[in-house]
Order: sequence, then structure tokens, then C-alpha cells
Amino acid sequence: MGTGSKLEGTSAPATRRDPYEVLCVSRDSNDQEIKTAYRKLALKYHPDKNASNPEASEHFKEVAFSYSILSDPEKRRQYDNAGFEAIDADAMDMEIDLSNLGTVNTMFAALFSKLGVPIKTTISANVLEEALSGTVTVRPLPIGTSVSGKVEKQCAHFFGVTINEQQAESGIVVRVTSTAQSKFKLLYFEQDANGGYGLALQEDSEKTGKATSAGMYFLHFQVYRMDSTLNALAMAKDPEAAFFKRLEGLQPCEVSELKAGTHIFAVYGDNFFKTATYTIEALCVKSYEDTTQKLKEIEGQILRKRNELRQFETEYRKALARFQEVTNRYTQEKLSVDELLKQRDSIHSSFTITKTINNSVGGSGVSNGSSSKNPGEDSNAESPGEDGGSDGKDKSGKKKWFNLNLKGSDKKLG
Repeated sequence: MGTGSKLEGTSAPATRRDPYEVLCVSRDSNDQEIKTAYRKLALKYHPDKNASNPEASEHFKEVAFSYSILSDPEKRRQYDNAGFEAIDADAMDMEIDLSNLGTVNTMFAALFSKLGVPIKTTISANVLEEALSGTVTVRPLPIGTSVSGKVEKQCAHFFGVTINEQQAESGIVVRVTSTAQSKFKLLYFEQDANGGYGLALQEDSEKTGKATSAGMYFLHFQVYRMDSTLNALAMAKDPEAAFFKRLEGLQPCEVSELKAGTHIFAVYGDNFFKTATYTIEALCVKSYEDTTQKLKEIEGQILRKRNELRQFETEYRKALARFQEVTNRYTQEKLSVDELLKQRDSIHSSFTITKTINNSVGGSGVSNGSSSKNPGEDSNAESPGEDGGSDGKDKSGKKKWFNLNLKGSDKKLG
């Protein structure tokens, strides 16, 4: 179901293998198992660690492409049912590693990002490797406090958030904001067996008002993040129907609660050229119970609205097709009516003496259904019976109003 078939485009390897085979996972693997397998293989074949090995770069693309299918529930379902043929290859987007781009390509990527085109970027392999080895510097971030700083591009600042049982039970929120509208990633690491930290969660910053922000919410109920690239791809393919795909970018967060202990978070600089300015804060939601309840309610409403939009899209497309059908008929009927009236006017205009005289042969001057006059006869001569008179008298002697001499007018003129 997927070996050796060709795929065009830069977002996928030249040949496609079964994604489960590429990631070395079974078909019944859960999301966390797939994510863990992907991280290990991506780190193994990352271009940063294999600069002199072109085959590793191809393996990295294959791993990333396979993960883009299996990490998306809808694409995974489509692949399981019908293989690669059911997947729209044009919609596949790849994450790019800024540290592996040249200056020119980085400038182009920065330009597209400035224009509002969402560009996914990977985390530098150096950062992930240092985290796995446990050699990173972790600064404390106590609950109820915030820390501001600047992080270089493709680098990370690590923070340790320590929580007790009561705080863990209430729920924890970690948020990062940037009033400078810097691009960054908020990362969450889990303790590895060898003492290092493995990446578990990742949130890309999004522009909200006049700032950029990202947050992680461990509230004991399912929360969702928004993947803006999905909506951008839908808009590029079908701008008119992109509204219906707006909520399709909602993706469930893999971790919904934290246990008591110290948890590692990081702010990763994702700007193309300059440092990222940020403020990170950690808080317990015990004093935000009303806000937490509102978030739970609104998440449920959004999910229901997404299902409603999926159904409404079908109705909308049917209505739109019907609308196009009737508007096309309207145009045709209007042309038809205009043409019929034009023909009617043409027929009406054919009933004319002028047209018959102009078309007469020999200048006989005889026309259908009209009184004839002898050639040379003055057409302006009055007939004997005109002006109500039957005796044919010359009435030119009658004085008209403009020939009457007004009383005294001669004297005044004299």
C-alpha cells in the first residue's frame, strides 16, 4: 500500500514508503509512540549532524513526510483506508530548518513570513541534542512569577517550573508573550531515562493583537491548539470556502495535566535574523476558576461549531451550485428576452412608407394603401375641401391676427 510510488513536489521524498515502516511503528501505535519515534529518527538524520551525508538529508525528508501523515488524524485515516492516493500531496507542508538554509533562502522565507504566509520551522538539532544529554542550563521559574529575556535565533532558554500536589491538582498554565512581536516556540520537555530531556510538546507563537504569544494549559481537560498553516493552505486552494476550514486547524494537545515535581520548559528563538524578545510566566489556575470554566465551555462550543460547519459546508455547496445554475439561467433568459424584443422592434419598423418609396423601382411614386398624386403635382397644394370649406373659396383674404391694425398703432409709429 505505498512502496515505490513516485511523488512530485519538494515537500516529499522522491519515493514513498509506508509511513509506519519509515517510523518503525505498528499500525495500532498511539500518538505519543509515533511522536517519540519521529523525534528519535529526526534527530538521527538531522542535516545539522549529517552535513557531509546527502543520504541522511533524504532520510530526514522521508521521516518528516511520514510523520506529517501519521500525526494528523484525518490524513492517517485516509492513508489507512486508501493509501497515498487518498492524500492530497499538494497540501503536505514541510518544516524547514533555518540553520540549514543559506542567506538568500532565509531572506525569502523571512519575506514570505512578513507577508503573512505561515512557515513551519524545525528546532535546531543542537538544541535537542543538548537537551537529551542534560547539558543545558535550567533557570528556576517559580509559580506566580515571570521572567523576561532575549534569546538568539535557533537557541533556547530553559526554565524549571516546580509544582506541588495541590497546584498540580488545580492546574498549571505557562505562557510566553512578546510585545516586540518576535517569533518563538514554547517547548515542554519530559525527563528522559538517561537523565536528559526529550521534547514532548511544542507551541509556535501566534500574533494576537499587537503582540505574539504561545501558551500551554494543563487543566485536566482536553485543550486544543490552532495550526494556522492548515487554514492558509485551504485559503490558497479555495479562498471562497476557506472559512469552512478555519477550525480544521484545531489539534488536541497531547498532555492535559502535570504531576507534582519539576517540569522543564524552554523558549526557542524562531526569528529569521534577530534575537527574540520574550516574557515567560507560570501560574496556578486555582485563583482563575471562573476563567478555567469559561475556557472549558468555549472549547466545547468551538468543537461543536466545527462539526456544524462540516455539515453546513455540504448545504452551502449545494445552494451555491443551485445559485450558479439560476444565475446562469437568468443571464440566458435576459439575452433571450432582449433578442425577442429586438426582433419585434425590427418587424414594427418594417411598416413604413419611407422604406417602400426608397425601395421603389422607376420612380413611379405609387405606394401601397396610400393616396396617389400625379407626377409634377404640388404636394403642398390644398384640396378643395380642406379647412372645413367645401366651396373651394380662397380664404387668403381673411385677416389673420398678425395682419390686424391695432388702434392707434400707426399714429405711434408716425
